[in-house]
Amino acid sequence: MYQGRMNTGQLPGATPAIPPMFPNMLPQFGALQMMPVQAMTQQATRHARRVYVGGLPPTANEQSVATYFSHVMSAIGGNTAGPGDAVVNVYINHEKKFAFVEMRSVEEASNAMALDGIIFEGAPVKVRRPSDYNPSLAATLGPSQPNPNLNLSVVGLSPGSAGGLEGPDRIFVGGLPYYFTESQIRELLESFGPLRGFDLVKDRETGNSKGYAFCVYQDLSVTDIACGALNGIKMGDKTLTVRRANQGTTQPKPEQESVLLHAQQQIALQRFMLAAPSGAPATKVVCLTEVVNPEELKDDNDYEDIVEDMRTECAKFGTLVNVIIPRPLLDGDMAAGVGKVFLEYTDTEGATKARQGLNGRKFGGNEVLAVFYPENKFAEGDYSG
Repeated sequence: MYQGRMNTGQLPGATPAIPPMFPNMLPQFGALQMMPVQAMTQQATRHARRVYVGGLPPTANEQSVATYFSHVMSAIGGNTAGPGDAVVNVYINHEKKFAFVEMRSVEEASNAMALDGIIFEGAPVKVRRPSDYNPSLAATLGPSQPNPNLNLSVVGLSPGSAGGLEGPDRIFVGGLPYYFTESQIRELLESFGPLRGFDLVKDRETGNSKGYAFCVYQDLSVTDIACGALNGIKMGDKTLTVRRANQGTTQPKPEQESVLLHAQQQIALQRFMLAAPSGAPATKVVCLTEVVNPEELKDDNDYEDIVEDMRTECAKFGTLVNVIIPRPLLDGDMAAGVGKVFLEYTDTEGATKARQGLNGRKFGGNEVLAVFYPENKFAEGDYSG
């Protein structure tokens, strides 16, 4: 049974025709016998010839996207398959505002990766590989990196931003607190050297951070050093996971140990600066961790006692609008936010007092961590942060 413990002391597209099993039995079709083979080749290379374009404005349609990207590819010198348009097909998901753009060749699709961030109808769009992209297979079909001689300046881009996020030295940075800004994250990563490419992954609908990013360093020799120094560091209520995106965790080589130690010392100041919960902008919602055990939330009576205990104690800091304590699902699975307590106040003043008063307090032998929580996510019932 629960006992109160809080106290102030403690791509669609046309499907290629299926080739006949016995093509020699159809001599009347003559040269058309080769079409199924060509269609098979197109299907096999499609994953490497398509690019994902995200963040499209509502006005975008298949024709406007095809015309624009064909024009841009020609302008930067990205067309390598001869005269004509580089784009052969476009599929748009209007609801989610993204498109798959199919190029004529694998090389042209790789060149298109340099267009990440280009302005389309007044909005910057993301250009990425599709989810079915197979890097090892694509490497046998053609170049996987944009041509370094593309004239990106004619379309207002600089080389190296998107193309630099491909390859074995790409780093995955997970466990980022949602309130960290792009500039804060870049500053942290650039402690080890300048970045060739950086991408903070955001929700396409809300524009909010999803809590993870990818980067590549200009000096690839610091890749393992940065991973070793950053992985496991506490940031607010999160713990960073930093590793090579395609190869899992890689341990630094012995000769890098002294460099790694220096890097860890170098990062200490920024670690304290960024880890402080007060670094988040003040909101009306406070999130508490290390407060409740999921097992305590299963029994209805215990749950009601916990909610009332929280409401009584936390109302001392300001006028409470709501107390949300996510519970495990009926099948036993953990729903988003289980183990956390969310406190909504009428104003940021009350929330600030609560964060300051509750952060660091001992609760059931654990030290409570209190951070501000985005109001828009709380209003949407998103407790995953």
